[in-house]
Amino acid sequence: MSMPMAFGYVSPEQMMADRADYARKGIARGRSLVALSTRDGVLMCAESISKTLRKICEVYDRIAFTGAGKYIEFEQLRMGGVRHADFKGYYYSRRDVDAQSLANLYAQLLGVSFTHETKPMEVEVLVTEVGETLTEDKMFHILYDGTISDRQNFTVIGGETEAVHARMSDTWQEDAPMEDALRRTVAALAGEERTLTSQELEVGFLDRSLIGGRTFQHFSKEEIDEILNS
Repeated sequence: MSMPMAFGYVSPEQMMADRADYARKGIARGRSLVALSTRDGVLMCAESISKTLRKICEVYDRIAFTGAGKYIEFEQLRMGGVRHADFKGYYYSRRDVDAQSLANLYAQLLGVSFTHETKPMEVEVLVTEVGETLTEDKMFHILYDGTISDRQNFTVIGGETEAVHARMSDTWQEDAPMEDALRRTVAALAGEERTLTSQELEVGFLDRSLIGGRTFQHFSKEEIDEILNS
């Protein structure tokens, strides 16, 4: 005689679907972030009302990290990536530290968390690297379950991803200067019914002209205002 199914049994497929739904809802409650290649480097712009908590950070000389979702969780990932990059750069060469190896690290960490932890991490992250030319720029998008994808031109994470992506598709121009790209990106984040000011924005930039040293810049509110109003 076959045994009755245990009370409360949940199939592995349903469990994974529930975890994915939980993580997606957590990420969607945040605000959107856009990263894109420009003529002058890789631009990252996020809607953010915090004066101290940053979504856009430097990881290494040519590499930046951006996150969407639960701040404390993507901050833990960022710190782990910084330690990994410093260790590799010290024991080997600074040129050996690249966005792809960091993206693989984040994918592994998120994949393990999604599969084995009681609660999946409510984050998705983006690792960007500026190249000597626009075609050499790299953007790796890593989802909450460890899925990794290589993006071209621009990408959107967090918040109203589909709506912002559609507006970016209408306005993105290849080889646009950084200042023009920032104005277009802010318009895409805001949509038609809102206007975003510098107080509601966070902007980071990997400057192509500074390759050979540290390329990352975090713009002040005054610098953002100057660009948006020019």
